Amino acid sequence: MKRLVWAAIAICASGTAGAQQEYLHGQPDTTYQNIGGTTYGSDGSTEQKIGDTTYGANGSTSQRIGDTTYSSDGSTSQQIGETLYNSDGSTVQRIGNTTYGSDGTTCQKIGDTTYCN
Repeated sequence: MKRLVWAAIAICASGTAGAQQEYLHGQPDTTYQNIGGTTYGSDGSTEQKIGDTTYGANGSTSQRIGDTTYSSDGSTSQQIGETLYNSDGSTVQRIGNTTYGSDGTTCQKIGDTTYCN
């Protein structure tokens, strides 16, 4: 599982108290589809989210506590507003239904599918 594949930004939906929506920021030229609590990537990757913990098919895990996500590989990410700051120095910013990575990747969420390029 590649690190950036599972960077997700949780944003409170406007007008809905307590509701959150996650925006996935993944690898270029990859499409991700969320079915139930499982996300399937066109590159063969999968992850399953149960509560605040995400389980990757390769045995990796990540847990979100407050605004910080702790990954089993030792990396962390912190969300401040609509920007995600990763411990490796990279960032992901959400504007509308699109996320922009500091590495130049963009991902657009349409329904339950996220398209990255």
